[in-house]
Order: sequence, then C-alpha cells, then structure tokens
Amino acid sequence: MSLDSHHGKWTISSSDDEDELLPPSGTTGASSRQTAEISHSSPPSASPVTLKAEAARTPVSSRSVGSEARRTATKNQINPVRYKTSPSLAGKRKNEVSEGTGWALSDSDEDDGAVKQNNQANLPKRAPLKPETKKLKAESERPPSPHGRQYYIDESEDFFESCTPRLDDTYRFYLNKVTGLDREYNSGALHIRDLLSPLFGTLKESVQFNYCFDIAWMVKQFPPEFRDRPVLIIHGDKREAKARLLQQAQPFPHVRFCQAKLDIAFGTHHTKMMLLWYEEGFRVIILTSNLIRADWYQKTQGMWMSPLFPRLPEGSRPSAGESPTFFKRDLLEYLASYRAPELEEWIQRIKEHDLSETRVYLVASTPGRYVGPDMERWGHLRLRKVKNARMLSSVCAGSRGGFVLWRHQTRRGPQR
Repeated sequence: MSLDSHHGKWTISSSDDEDELLPPSGTTGASSRQTAEISHSSPPSASPVTLKAEAARTPVSSRSVGSEARRTATKNQINPVRYKTSPSLAGKRKNEVSEGTGWALSDSDEDDGAVKQNNQANLPKRAPLKPETKKLKAESERPPSPHGRQYYIDESEDFFESCTPRLDDTYRFYLNKVTGLDREYNSGALHIRDLLSPLFGTLKESVQFNYCFDIAWMVKQFPPEFRDRPVLIIHGDKREAKARLLQQAQPFPHVRFCQAKLDIAFGTHHTKMMLLWYEEGFRVIILTSNLIRADWYQKTQGMWMSPLFPRLPEGSRPSAGESPTFFKRDLLEYLASYRAPELEEWIQRIKEHDLSETRVYLVASTPGRYVGPDMERWGHLRLRKVKNARMLSSVCAGSRGGFVLWRHQTRRGPQR
C-alpha cells in the first residue's frame, strides 16, 4: 500500500506481510530490503493495480523466524506446555538418605502426625468419666439475684416470730417486715408466714389471687401442718407464661389453677388477695406484694387483714352479716365478675359468714365497658361515689371521715 505526501512516497506493509517477506535463516535479505525501500525521487503516478495469486504458504513448522523471540513463540505454539501431575519434591525426597549422614528427609505433616501418635501412645490411659461423677445442678438452685448475694440467705428464726395484731385496731392496715432491719423497727409489721400462721386460725383451704407467683416459695411459707391443704391459684397468665406456671406446680398436687377471663385485649390480672377458710371462720387479706420472695425481702409493702369472720347461724337471711360499708356485697360482686365455676363454692361460703365487723370500703376494678349505673360500680367512678357518700354522712353525723381501701388496677382495662 502506497501513500503520497510532501515528504515523498511511502510504502506501508502489515506485520504479516513482513513475516512472509523475511528471508530464510542464513541467507541475505537484499531482495526483500529492495522491495521495502522508500522512493523519494519518483513522482506519484497512477498505475493499475495488478492482483497476483498468493503463493502457497509454508507450514509454521518449516518457517524460519528472524528473531530469537519469534522462534520461541513459534516453538511454544507448535509444542504447548502440558500439565503433568508429579509427586512433590518433598515426597520424592522423604525416603532418600543422605550419604554418610544417616538422616532421612520426610514430609512435615506426616512427621507431626507420627510424633502425636507416639506421644499419645506414651501417655497413661484415663478411665472414662462416669455419669455419676459429673456435678449435677441442684433443682433447688436459683439464678443470681439482682438484690445481691445475701438475697437467698434465709432469715433467722426470730425474724418470723408472730405477734397478734391489736384487737382495737380499727382499720387493720400493716406493713411487711423488712430483712436487714433491727427487730425494734419491724415491731408491729407482718410477714407472709405470719399471715398463714396457726395463731390466726386452723387453716382448711385458701385462694391466692396474684399477678406473679413462685409456687415452690409460696408453698414453703405455709406452716408444715398446713402445706398440704388445698390451694386455688387465680392468675391471668396465657400461653407460654401459663405453661410455665403449671409446670411449677407439678410437684404439688394440692395446688389448682383458675385463669381469670379478660374480655378485652388490655386487661391484666393484678389482684393481690387471699381468702382463708379456717375451722373457726373466714378471713380476707388484701396485699400490695406478689407471691415471690423479691417482694417480701427488702421492700416496703402494705396489707389489710380482716378480722376473723364467724359463721352465721343456720337459717339466717341472705342479707345477714353485712357491714356498714357494704363490704360483703362488694366482695361478692367482685368474685362473681370472674364468672369462674371454681369460685362458686367460695361465694357460697362467704354468704354463710358474718362480715359485719368490717370498717373499710372495698373499691375494685374490672376490665370492660359499662354504661348507666354500672359505671359507678368499679374503678375511679366507684371511688368518687364512695368519697362523696362518706363526706355527706360525716357532715350529717358530725363524725370524722372513714378509711377507704381501694384495690387499684385489680383487673386493669379501659372503662366507660
């Protein structure tokens, strides 16, 4: 191919064309250099292009390349390198013995394995561990307490010495005993063991209303002579929480359960109350603490304990045994709101006892929607009604105001 410029006429050829024009090895390349010579003197002229038949190419193997690099490339194309698997150098040498030394070369991995086998063979064999030798976790062991390392240490025996409450105590409201305080500062306070003590009656059966339970701990608080007496647990747990609660009571066949029916999604069973049935009568205790040890350890809790209600004579009227504060009526209405067959027997027992000595009001709360007069049966509106009625009666009678006991959030939920 020829190009004209003001510098003269140039002849350009591709690298493939040059390869074909290269002379054989050992011959002169004068003729080839003459064809590639640049002519500056001859003027450009138009001449017809003549096509010549291409000469037969010689095979690559018979070519003679003009440079060492080209010869090497040609050789690699003809005889490409083929991958062959062969044993490693370490494998070839591992069994060879150097002359005059007596040393043998081996693979490091195999050598390490042999050393380990020799070491293990020299070690004394140990007898397999028996299942009995393993230290089993005691069933009674509890997780670490957030209250400190002293939390699970039992209190001294004199800590639980019961004292009979003052008989002239009108409102019968008490605080709980606090672990760690001197005895003089716990004077007049009560512990759960005091509430269940034989000093207050010969227990036949009980009902425990609460939010949180530790069944094993609760059973332990009963005196030994009362620990096998029937106990009914009223709770609001569901699904997994209910299953865990039932599992806790498996070692105690005398413990039964009743799940509170919560009609709305936001209802929560927070009632903390005891119903105690004695051979001598009946008693109600309303608490602020759960039935777990954390609530009875170093926390200030309160409780109201009713007097011992005697049994009414047979043939008494249904309205007999009512108190001036209508405590008996309000308690029966609250228990009936559970709509639980397990409580029907207890409702009948309460009707058969005289609650006229009660001097407090019972204000309960149950989840649901109420209209009309029912709005003042529960919760805040019930408290308002009781306060207004008490203030009016106090002004008319010229007496001091009475005490109102309010079970706040017994069964929480929106009210209308």
